[in-house]
Amino acid sequence: MGAAEETIEVNVPVHTAYNQWTQFESFPQFMSGVEEVRQLDDKHLHWKVKVAGVSREYDAEITEQTPDKVIAWQAVGDTDNAGTVRFEEIDNVTTRVSASIGYQTEGATEKVGDALNVPERQLKNDLAKFKEFIESRGTETGAWREEIH
Repeated sequence: MGAAEETIEVNVPVHTAYNQWTQFESFPQFMSGVEEVRQLDDKHLHWKVKVAGVSREYDAEITEQTPDKVIAWQAVGDTDNAGTVRFEEIDNVTTRVSASIGYQTEGATEKVGDALNVPERQLKNDLAKFKEFIESRGTETGAWREEIH
């Protein structure tokens, strides 16, 4: 199983960064490879992604969600991926966002991409796009402040 980790500081309060991350359907606006995310209910998401030119769909379950702290998920079914995003308040207007993902590579193209650290570069680019997205707006597009354990 492959893994990627990345951290970035965004110039918005922790609640703004966290609230935006709860708006899963906005992910295609700042995540390359994510074509669509549909929130099925409070704990379940349906993803359409394109990885190394291959389109995939899968469902994921949110396994942990604590406002302004953490969001974690695990794919359900045949797809093997999981991730965690942590939010740390640096000061009133700066937040550290740390993302880690684990994934199963399939096929030669994905295995070569993994060996060349493509997932790490993509995660770094996606977090940079998130930073640009949320800082340019200055506010979140919505919020979900409940907890899941």
